[in-house]
Amino acid sequence: MTTHKGFTLLEILVALAVFTLIGLASHSVLNTVLDTDEVSTERFSKLQDLQRAMSIIERDLQQAVERAARVQQGQSNNVVISGGLNAFESDADGLAFVRAGWANPQLILPRSTLQGVGYRLQSGELQRLYGNYVDNVIGTEPKIRVLLTDIEDLQFQFRVSRNKSNSNDDNIWQDTYTGNQLPFAIAIEIASTEFGLIRREFALATTQGT
Repeated sequence: MTTHKGFTLLEILVALAVFTLIGLASHSVLNTVLDTDEVSTERFSKLQDLQRAMSIIERDLQQAVERAARVQQGQSNNVVISGGLNAFESDADGLAFVRAGWANPQLILPRSTLQGVGYRLQSGELQRLYGNYVDNVIGTEPKIRVLLTDIEDLQFQFRVSRNKSNSNDDNIWQDTYTGNQLPFAIAIEIASTEFGLIRREFALATTQGT
């Protein structure tokens, strides 16, 4: 007669303990994978925001024109671009100019294709300022579009000389510029908590030297 021997209580407890540990380990691995995926998705989203912001800045600067705008006090002047520390209530550098190419299909809206734009840093936000008209009515507040968040610093530099012999010399860039002609190039530096220091340089269509 064959005798069937079952599991002892100790063996059952050991098996349960092993399966419990496997389950806990699997749950931990799954949570880690999900957390990593969430972080990757968030970082990818922020990278897309950064690329979009740079594209907007590049588009604005490449379409910058030498058109003076009414200053904040409502008086006209011949300044076509102005930038520097704390300009336009920025916590760091600020910049303002006029750009062309603002779409207005079939002139549906009562405005031109010119647009006054500005950039500044406030409360960790990279903001783009703009209005419906280059010469806005006195007292009109600009519209604000937040391009990036978690920004620690914003700096603009201006190249006002064509001299390329010292292209590696930092002295060809100056930190402030206000004039009736566009500079040859503008550099923007953004200090992001997510991506560190980012620098881009853009050539402008200026009439200097023509």
